[in-house]
Amino acid sequence: MTANSERVVVSSQRTGEERMIKNVLVFICSLLTILLLTGLPAQAQQPTKIPRIGYLGGISPSINPARIEAFRQGLRELGYVEGKNIVIEWRHHEGNIDRLPTLAAELARLKVDIIITVGPPAARAAKEATVTIPIVMVQVGDPVGSGFVASLARPGGNITGLSSLAPELSGKRLELLKEIVPKLSRVAVFGTSTSPDNAQSLREVELAARELKVQLQYQDIRDARDPKDIETAFRAASKERAEAVLMMVAGAVGTAHQTRILELAIKNRLPVIYRGRPSVEAGGLMSYGVTTTDLDRRSAYYVDKILKGAKPADLPIEQPRKFELVINLKTAKQIGLTIPQRVLGRADKVIK
Repeated sequence: MTANSERVVVSSQRTGEERMIKNVLVFICSLLTILLLTGLPAQAQQPTKIPRIGYLGGISPSINPARIEAFRQGLRELGYVEGKNIVIEWRHHEGNIDRLPTLAAELARLKVDIIITVGPPAARAAKEATVTIPIVMVQVGDPVGSGFVASLARPGGNITGLSSLAPELSGKRLELLKEIVPKLSRVAVFGTSTSPDNAQSLREVELAARELKVQLQYQDIRDARDPKDIETAFRAASKERAEAVLMMVAGAVGTAHQTRILELAIKNRLPVIYRGRPSVEAGGLMSYGVTTTDLDRRSAYYVDKILKGAKPADLPIEQPRKFELVINLKTAKQIGLTIPQRVLGRADKVIK
């Protein structure tokens, strides 16, 4: 075989080998492409973890749907839809605060991602149930004084949320009483000395009373279970010739006594101003206070932040932003009181 022939054979062999290598490479690339293409749907079908929120409240949603809807609205504004990309475990004590520890423990066992609590008793129950699950408080008057957080700016621990503390509102409520009862000179103040914000609110009332030249008589209502406390307070107010009542009682005590308070206010024909709208919608005369539905809506902001990785310890406690005046003209008529037009004109809601 000549040299030229040998070179042709070698060249032919190399060409064959290169073609074989090329075919193998093409096959491997094709196989990898097929594996990737067939693997993508399997990955896409992997279930995404849906966040689960525990909600620990008082009365059921059917009794006060506005607050629940405000919370849902806040979630929707941030892209969360219940039953679609977020699950909410609802728990309510239905007026029996003794159930709260059990309900809180139940949510902790479910290992929810966040617990929303409404009111100090619910916050305390959740705090005792877990030190790891993030807790978002709603409508707690004094988070620091209650021992829930270290400070408003830097809560520390696993708790953050929204405060309803606005002690200056107590003085404003006294001013409103003076406006609807111009000759007002004696006012009974119903409070709860065991409440952390009671002392501060009372100081604000006393400052306003000096300016308005109104005499105060304080009645301490401490037991959420015994209606005799509220009855004793009304008897004392009547005996001391009080012309109106400023209600600082809130939370579980106020909820437990609400029906009896409304009955005795009508029976004694006493103008009573309350801290929040629910009491007026239930039959009370007037309220001026924090717009609780705004707090509920804003609590969704904390849910979103925490689900995205923020730590409760680093999220400052938010102070109330919105306040509302609500007046019930039906009740005013029952006690023979005419509400001045200038006050009605400032009301956010008038019940006729």
